[in-house]
Amino acid sequence: MTKTALICGSIAFDKIMQYQGRFGETLLADQLHRVNVSFLVPTLRTEFGGCSVNIAYNLKMLGGDPLIMGTIGQDGGDYLERMAKQGLATNAIRTIADAYTAQCFVTADLDNNQINAFHPGAMQFSHENSLADYLPLRVAIVSPDGRDGMIKHARDCFDRGVPLMFDPGQQLPMFSGDELLTFLDQASYLACNDYEFEMVMDRTGLPLQDIAARLDALIVTRGEHGSDIYAGGEHHKIPAVPASSVVDPTGCGDAYRAGLLFGIANDLDWPTSGRLASLLGAIKIGHQGGQNHSFTPQEIADKFEAAFGYRF
Repeated sequence: MTKTALICGSIAFDKIMQYQGRFGETLLADQLHRVNVSFLVPTLRTEFGGCSVNIAYNLKMLGGDPLIMGTIGQDGGDYLERMAKQGLATNAIRTIADAYTAQCFVTADLDNNQINAFHPGAMQFSHENSLADYLPLRVAIVSPDGRDGMIKHARDCFDRGVPLMFDPGQQLPMFSGDELLTFLDQASYLACNDYEFEMVMDRTGLPLQDIAARLDALIVTRGEHGSDIYAGGEHHKIPAVPASSVVDPTGCGDAYRAGLLFGIANDLDWPTSGRLASLLGAIKIGHQGGQNHSFTPQEIADKFEAAFGYRF
């Protein structure tokens, strides 16, 4: 990449606990109005996460030049050091001294059902960041973050002519139909999974064809069924890359988006960008957490050729 990709989004710790029973055997259906239960969780691990760092982690390994814009709390020193050791720029990350870093507490049972609690912490101050200090930018992504920050960063990208990928993710329910329409007007690209895209259509009242027509590209991921990219009046079916093992889907969407951003910044065509994104997702799913896999640009080029029969 000759210019920086700005990655706006959450920076978080994931606290993951494993319950050795089944929630359904403990939660009584007729007593859910007064739940008071405790789960013994023999295992606990902390993962470094957050959409912005997950995306940047993959993009950096591809040979890209990501710049993370986000907020971290008073407990984020170790995370900042980790990013610096990985060669990730941290100068656009603001530390909020009187808040904790965003944290997700995940308890999973033997059936992989989950009970989650999310503390946004410093993420709620993401709107205090401004991209104006980091121009020029080749491309930017607004991924899940504080609500006010997502609105501000999308508007700033639009006002300054920075091509924007809008990736609402799990924050999508926070926005009304009118707000989503504004995002679509400001964005060059929209990336959603299939469930999220159904919600976008429902809230905006627009069918797929109308949404795609507003954008340079609409990207809809469909898990093991691959993904669809609608761009320039064409529909590109992107096949899923078979994973060598399925360990943890956490961060697969972020890895996929890193592939898209690399493609945009390097002027790859959409079928190639989508296939690269699919390959990154397949590599990530074989590892716990969003940032515990590794690869080199050469390894990716070789794996890409093996999977698709040509080099990008």
